[in-house]
Amino acid sequence: MARIKTSDNIDQDRRRFLSAAALTVAAAELLKVGPAEAQTAGGSSSGSPAPGANTSFGSLKQIDAGELNVGYAEAGPADGPAVVLLHGWPYDIYSFVDVTPMLASAGYRVIVPYLRGYGPTRFLSSETFRNGQPSVFAVDTIALMDGLHIQTATLGGFDWGARTANIIAALWPERCKAMVSVSGYLIGSQEAGKKPLPPETELEWWYQFYFATDRGQAGYDQYRRDFAKLIWQLASPQWKFDDATFDRTAASLTNPDHVAIVIHNYRWRLGLAAGDPKYDALEARLAEAPVITLPTITMEGDANGAPHPLPSAYASKFTGKYAHRTITGGIGHNLPQEAPQAFAQAVIDVDDL
Repeated sequence: MARIKTSDNIDQDRRRFLSAAALTVAAAELLKVGPAEAQTAGGSSSGSPAPGANTSFGSLKQIDAGELNVGYAEAGPADGPAVVLLHGWPYDIYSFVDVTPMLASAGYRVIVPYLRGYGPTRFLSSETFRNGQPSVFAVDTIALMDGLHIQTATLGGFDWGARTANIIAALWPERCKAMVSVSGYLIGSQEAGKKPLPPETELEWWYQFYFATDRGQAGYDQYRRDFAKLIWQLASPQWKFDDATFDRTAASLTNPDHVAIVIHNYRWRLGLAAGDPKYDALEARLAEAPVITLPTITMEGDANGAPHPLPSAYASKFTGKYAHRTITGGIGHNLPQEAPQAFAQAVIDVDDL
């Protein structure tokens, strides 16, 4: 029996066509500035432009949201479907500097916030606990969405940002339309963090153990630029980023709360630092490793040098519409900045899984 297309079907098809066309135009602009990189998405290969076409978001915005005054970039039509992009450590919003105009050109309203402890984001009160436990970043994001009058959004992220997107999708599914998550399912707990891992895996987490010491906290504070550059090199061994690219992000690490947030985050994971009791109920729910029922695309670079699970280890945690994409061509941990077209395409495609 033939399916009759309703006006909603037609509008969806039209949006898919326009989004794909806009992404092609944006990608063509990137092609002017560098050679193609190979990518694999769901088993097919195609050329993809190199990153680096954009070096600025233009004017940033600030808004009071929850405990924070949040600095963020915004692009695209104000009435477009919302996309919130979340960065990790030690990165910042520039991980999405090429992704953002692609999605904006495709008709999305794109919001890219600096997490607590990064860039111009500041605490509203000097008395607020400088908390870095995972659930608080999700609470921050929900507060930002509330402040911007965004009821639901597609979430995309990597590293801390992917974990934050996972938490929102699991605990507040009504606020998350769909999700793109680099390295898949990253929800953890203090109890899980206490379990020893094989020696070669523990070695990958060397910085977490360093941060557990007073020497590590002082060392990170003193050498945060050098530390961040080393992490970039280890996590993305084939990414040939230049000094200007690094310097744009390194500036955000001078935030006065940055070290406190980072140190608390990693100590909390090991059970060496307490969180805020008001988040205990959320952490208890996360400790049960809840499944995610929303449409999701997980992604992984073929040269990710940072600790990360294998896709086969987390596929069962996504019980809704789901796809995984491995991006080839020497793509490391900072996938949105290293392979922006692949990431932007995933954000567009996840709506139509």
